Amino acid sequence: MKNKRIKETLDETFSDLKLFYRDTDLTDSLIEKYKAGQIIKEKGFTDMTSMGGGLSGNFRYLIASANAKDLSKFNPDSAKIGHFLLDEISFFKVLDIQKIGNKTQVFLLHIPDNSLSLFKNSTSNIEEEITEKARQKFSSKINSPLIPELQTGDWKERTKSPIGMSENGELFFDDSTIKTEKPKRIEINAEKKTIEINKKPWWKIW
Repeated sequence: MKNKRIKETLDETFSDLKLFYRDTDLTDSLIEKYKAGQIIKEKGFTDMTSMGGGLSGNFRYLIASANAKDLSKFNPDSAKIGHFLLDEISFFKVLDIQKIGNKTQVFLLHIPDNSLSLFKNSTSNIEEEITEKARQKFSSKINSPLIPELQTGDWKERTKSPIGMSENGELFFDDSTIKTEKPKRIEINAEKKTIEINKKPWWKIW
């Protein structure tokens, strides 16, 4: 991937990034399927909420996305639960897995489907910064009160399934098929609007 395209992809991924929540109950065997740095694919729609309270199950997906659809624009009832949706066939990078007591949070970054190799073979300071925020949110919210609006049977039915795999633990995508490239270290300075790849400014190696 050329450096101009890398910059465009990072802009698409990280500009206007927001955090969303999706709680459920998963068995240990399903939780163990997730590995930091892994790329996963969800085949169906991904329901999630912008409202973060205490965990209503033993497992939380915290999802960072810049491209979620706000369903409250189409359904006033969706505003009551902060309902957002990702389209079918969405890809994610597993940025972090955190466990406190018997509760686990997996932090997912929603990524463009044409940039899997880039995210599989690179790390960035932005990923590290948002991962630290994700860890702080998990620690601060784990014992918070539950949000009543998210305890309905309908919402729990929408969010009960694991992301990226079947209920039997069959992954929908094998990220070992992604082309292996020389690992990249990407430094993004949002204030200066600069991107450095492997410590070399992108405009010098374009």
